Amino acid sequence: MVKIEPVPSNFSCGAINLDFTHAFLPTVFILVFIFGTVFNVWGLRGVYKGWKKMGNINVFVLNLGIADLLYVFTLPFLIHYYAQKSKWTFGAAFCKVTRFCFNLNLYGSIGFLTCISIYRYLGIVHPMRVMGKISTRHSVVISAVVWTLVLIQILPDMSFEKTPSNSSQSCYDTTEDSRIDGYLSYSLGWSITGFAVPLLIILACYGHVVVVLATNANVNALLKQRCLKLVIILTILFAICFIPYHVFRYLNLQSRRSKLQGVCHANFRSIYIAHQVGRGLACLNSALNPLMYLVANDDFLMHLHNLNQQARLSLAGWKTAVLYRKTSRMEES
Repeated sequence: MVKIEPVPSNFSCGAINLDFTHAFLPTVFILVFIFGTVFNVWGLRGVYKGWKKMGNINVFVLNLGIADLLYVFTLPFLIHYYAQKSKWTFGAAFCKVTRFCFNLNLYGSIGFLTCISIYRYLGIVHPMRVMGKISTRHSVVISAVVWTLVLIQILPDMSFEKTPSNSSQSCYDTTEDSRIDGYLSYSLGWSITGFAVPLLIILACYGHVVVVLATNANVNALLKQRCLKLVIILTILFAICFIPYHVFRYLNLQSRRSKLQGVCHANFRSIYIAHQVGRGLACLNSALNPLMYLVANDDFLMHLHNLNQQARLSLAGWKTAVLYRKTSRMEES
């Protein structure tokens, strides 16, 4: 629960200062667009090359990359919007499309990360039960189910207005003030089904995995290492990208509703700033998701290993050449 501070005498509960948003979000979006595009295209290229060798988990990684690219390609429009001081020039319909792509990416990412976690859990805790019983076809069907569930959750968001009734120059990430009550209830339910439930599933899976790895000495060392890396990556994604966004989105919606009811508190501005930071961090998941290639794609891991070996050999050859030249010069002198 956020502590409500008393209102200073010089405080005005008027319009929010958007200077921070106009400086922070375009910077984050530019970085995510560059790195998200490069890393996801590189990762999907590796998946495409090894399509016939794709494992069950790689189907989820493929869908994760597609979800990232769908959102990344909308970022230039959002960069233009915030760089122009929140002036939207691409129409109300396309405004809804860009916000839809963000939600599709965010909750699609959470869904496929949950699937990857469950598969890793089954492979470590119940290897004999699932051996030969889970095929690529199963993963494709599950992926279709994930997309369907995500769409069911986020499609109602399209019914909420994203532009003011008297203007089309703004493009809200939530909705206009007149519908804030309905959106708050919808957002809370959406956060529970799309974020809190998957988080609990992931925590349950890896809680059991940690117990198994700690008590079973027969588990392959490489598998332990991969599992540890996956836990670290998921911890980073949820701690940085997902948790702050959902917490501060809810608090910001609550503060907006309070202002409409005539309630005014000094920390509303801080909540608004925190919400903008949370939005930027949530966007980062499109650039951080490719880290999953490091623990879920065997061909990608092998490619990185080969690059590392080549780099070491090149460095060793360069050092040998330098040493040879120094020795030759000393002998000549």
